[in-house]
Amino acid sequence: MDKNERRISWYSSLLIALLVNTPKLLALREKGIVAQYWHFNPFELLYQFLFNLFFCGLIFHLNLTPSSKLYIYRERHKTGLYVALNVLIFLFAVFLGGVLQNKLFLSAQLPRIYIVGNFVRLFLSSILTGILIKIILLVRAAKNKEVENEQLKVAYMQTELELLKEQMNPHFLFNSLSSLSGVIRENPALAQKYVRDLSTVFRYALNPSKNNLVTLDDELKMLKAFAQLVTMRLENAFKMEINIPDEVLNYKLPHLTLQPLLENAVKHNAATFTKPLNVKLYIYGDFLVLSNNLNEIPRPESSNGMGLANLNERFKIMVKKEIEISKSQKEFLVKIPLKA
Repeated sequence: MDKNERRISWYSSLLIALLVNTPKLLALREKGIVAQYWHFNPFELLYQFLFNLFFCGLIFHLNLTPSSKLYIYRERHKTGLYVALNVLIFLFAVFLGGVLQNKLFLSAQLPRIYIVGNFVRLFLSSILTGILIKIILLVRAAKNKEVENEQLKVAYMQTELELLKEQMNPHFLFNSLSSLSGVIRENPALAQKYVRDLSTVFRYALNPSKNNLVTLDDELKMLKAFAQLVTMRLENAFKMEINIPDEVLNYKLPHLTLQPLLENAVKHNAATFTKPLNVKLYIYGDFLVLSNNLNEIPRPESSNGMGLANLNERFKIMVKKEIEISKSQKEFLVKIPLKA
């Protein structure tokens, strides 16, 4: 039993013991029916109450504790043994309680009178206790089912996330190698610096945090490194402006969020000295916003179409929110939710 179940058991035992022993207070009325059969004795009433309380607590403990025989028999569907043991415990308690009460209070009444009275009280206590045990077991089963469902949900999300990452890494690799081939053709010497910066980018890309969320500060460092690669390729045809206040640098977002967005902007837009590609990154309300001017290429390089969809799936899994995309005649804008 957990802490809450133990509390429920003892509070219920206390309530049941009070309920089944309260009628004895009627013996205070000298001409009442109860007074004709039982002389009121506060110590005897206290004994009955404590014995009843202990009996109910014992039944709760034996039926709800996973290590007890009764619990094991019920879980293994050995109904005969389970019922038989409960009945034996009940009968033993009835006999023991009656005999002890007779010995302790030296009554002139026959022991069987005490045994009959004890039988009635404990029988009522057993019925009420059994009902409450069933309720606790139903609540426990519902809680276990909820935990199982949550574990399955987490496992499913982790599996889905890993599949999305496995799709993303080859996509990033192929596009980076494509960019490298362009730099090699145009400037072989510059290609060496490109390779060094590219290794820095890949080191970050292939070593995510354990929970797949990183700080905005880490993402910005990686984005700036990737922007350097783009600058080496496009030179003055590419400009990037970053305006992020320090107070949001520790906010979290999925690993490798910003690089695919910048990559898409470069891939889908023409960039020339007269019409450079301008990318801006800034905070707007609760969102991180990445925008770029539009000068779309009629036929962009081949793409499997998973970039933004992949990123949005990762946000739904890890941040429980979706990215927002808007497009006008002059601007393409992506609003990214951050996790504080």
